[in-house]
Amino acid sequence: MTGTLYGVGLGPGAPDLMTLRAARLIENAKVIAYPTLAGAASFARSIAADLISKDAQEIVMDVPMSVQRAPAQAAYDKGAAQIADALNAGHDVICLCEGDPFFYGSFMYIHARLAKGFTVKVVPGVTSVTACAAEAGRPLVARNERLTVLPGPMDEATLRARIAGAEAVAIMKVGRHLPKIRAVIKDLGLTDCATYVERATLPEQVVAPLSQAPDKAPYFSMILLTKGADPWL
Repeated sequence: MTGTLYGVGLGPGAPDLMTLRAARLIENAKVIAYPTLAGAASFARSIAADLISKDAQEIVMDVPMSVQRAPAQAAYDKGAAQIADALNAGHDVICLCEGDPFFYGSFMYIHARLAKGFTVKVVPGVTSVTACAAEAGRPLVARNERLTVLPGPMDEATLRARIAGAEAVAIMKVGRHLPKIRAVIKDLGLTDCATYVERATLPEQVVAPLSQAPDKAPYFSMILLTKGADPWL
């Protein structure tokens, strides 16, 4: 009998925004896997830290910080092989993922490598998009409106076209791309419609109009943009 792999969404950062299902799985886990970025402490592990048994085996997937895809793919290859060894030994493996595993989640790379050979179950989590909207007190869409989710690293011309043609926008992974994104929104005359949210639900959270956003943004930051009248009016 092989074990089951669980991709567990942890939500945006506040531990009490984890689902009950996620918490139960983590509390009872004998094998835990999670990503780190370039040797730094794991944000995913920090969210679940109080629930992880001191006796649990921990599989750390250290993902290099590089624009090249090959180093990250090699890290996921190595992590998937370690997880497969644990599954073949009959152990369930709980793989931690910030936010939701299938919404820009790192777990999708493990899923792609192991889903054909093992039983895999996904536990959804609160996404950063809905968390940022809640913290900003800003409804995203209503009635027949469309929400467009865009990644900050997108090239400037495409970003401009997508924002111009959208009704409501959530721009994720802002980070070092903030100056470019801010300039595009300003050129489109939409600065007054935009809200900046940084580290949503964490003690160091920042929520501000885009015009008052800091000059530098962390990776875990987002811009919400709603055009026109308030959707609930």
